[in-house]
Amino acid sequence: MTSQYEEAGVNIHAGEEAVDSIKAAVSQTQNSNVLAGLGGFGAEYELTSELGGIKEPVLISGTDGVGTKLMLAVEADKHDTIGIDLVAMCANDVLAQGAKPLFFLDYIGVGQLDPGRVTVLVKGIAKGCKQAGLALIGGEMAEMPGIYHDQDYDLSGFAVGLADKSKLLGSMKVQAGDHLIGLTSSGVHSNGYSLVRKIIADAQLDVNATYDGLQQSLISTLLTPTKLYFADVYPLIQAGQLHAAANITGGGLADNLGRMIPDNLTATVDPASWEVPTIFQILQTAGHVSTSEMRRVFNMGIGMVLIVGDEELTAVQAALDKQQTGYQMIGEVVKRREHAVEYAN
Repeated sequence: MTSQYEEAGVNIHAGEEAVDSIKAAVSQTQNSNVLAGLGGFGAEYELTSELGGIKEPVLISGTDGVGTKLMLAVEADKHDTIGIDLVAMCANDVLAQGAKPLFFLDYIGVGQLDPGRVTVLVKGIAKGCKQAGLALIGGEMAEMPGIYHDQDYDLSGFAVGLADKSKLLGSMKVQAGDHLIGLTSSGVHSNGYSLVRKIIADAQLDVNATYDGLQQSLISTLLTPTKLYFADVYPLIQAGQLHAAANITGGGLADNLGRMIPDNLTATVDPASWEVPTIFQILQTAGHVSTSEMRRVFNMGIGMVLIVGDEELTAVQAALDKQQTGYQMIGEVVKRREHAVEYAN
C-alpha cells in the first residue's frame, strides 16, 4: 500500500499557495538592506548603511510568542491583529535595551494549513513590523497534524536590533532622583491570558457582550493588539535622553521595572498616579482577584516605563506631548529600601 504525504495530513500545495499569498505583505516591510528574504535557505540583511556613526555596534535580539491569547483568537475566529501582538512582544523588548529594530522572523505552526488564514496572520505580522521599524525577512510555516489539532496554531517570533554600546539603556545608568514615566498601554497586551480565560469560564462572562465602561465587546477588547512603542521611544534613545526603559509584560511593574533598578536603589511607584483601564477592573471584580495579584500578572494600564534623569525630564515630556503619546509621571528612583520596586500604597 502506497502512502501519500497529504493522506498524513500535510498539504504541500496549500503551503506553496500560502507562501505565494504572503509575499506582497512581506515585501512592504523590507528596505534596501534586505538582500534576500523569502525563498532562500536563509535571509540576508546588510548592515553597511546601519553602521554609519556607530563606533561600537552591538546586536540585540529578542524572541517570544503570544501565549494563550491565541486561544481567544481561535475561538473568536479573529486573526488579523494577533500578528501585531507577536511583533510587539519581541520588538518592545529590543527597544527597551536601546536598540534600533532591524529585522524580524516568524514561526507559524498549524494543525491544518489554511492559506487564507495564514495570509491574514502574516498581514498582521507585517503591519506590526511596519509600526516597529522592522523588516520582515523570513520565517517558517509548518503543518504538523497531531501536534496542533484542527484549527489550532502557534506563533513565535525573533527580532534583532542594533545599538551603539555607549547608548545602551540599563540599570548601569539609573541614579537616585531619576523619574519614572509610564507610557499608556493599549489594554491587556499579551500577558496573563491563562488567568483571563479562567475568569471568563468561572464567572461565565459573555465575551460578545459589551460591559459597562467598555467601548466594544469583551472579546474585541481582549484581542486589542499590544502597543508598539518604537515611534514614541526611539527618538528619545537617539537623543540620549533616557537612562533605562522597562517593557511591562508578564510579572507586571514589579518584576519588569525591577530588572532596570540597581541593587542600591528602589523605584517607588504611585498607583494613584494613573487610572486603571476598565478592562482590568472588570476582570478583577469578576474573578475576585486581589489587587496584589492583578499587579503581579497584568500591566494595569502601563505598557512601558521610561527612567529619565532630572536634567532631561522637560525635554522628554515635551517630545511625548508633541507626539501625543499617552503617559503619566508614576514615581521616582530613591535610595534602596527593602525591594527593587515598591508601591506607595
